[in-house]
Amino acid sequence: MTITQVSKRFDLSQDTLRYYERIGLIPQVNRTKSGIRDYTEESCKWIELAKCMRLAGVPIEALIEYCVLTQQGDLTVTARKELLVEERRKLMEKMANMAKTLDRLNYKIDRYEKAEVTGILSWDK
Repeated sequence: MTITQVSKRFDLSQDTLRYYERIGLIPQVNRTKSGIRDYTEESCKWIELAKCMRLAGVPIEALIEYCVLTQQGDLTVTARKELLVEERRKLMEKMANMAKTLDRLNYKIDRYEKAEVTGILSWDK
């Protein structure tokens, strides 16, 4: 697949794809004889993983480390698992914090909706 096709498929800019390749988030992308990038399904799996993890807020550095460890082979299975476990822990903490914020927003919105009906808004906290 060309960079244009991959860009459309994953809704990522071509610059982002080049950047991911340059920093090692996507293992070596094959090139045609004329030098055009030729993404394989394996490359696309890495792009899909990177996009998913970035949307969840996983740092680029952690993804690069994961990619490097993966390329080093089966001896890094434990290290890869530990990295993923730590990122999961961080993500769960973020989700808990976001849930608290959502509860707070819902509470405040409810108070304002009631004030719109009654015309009374007590001290706002």
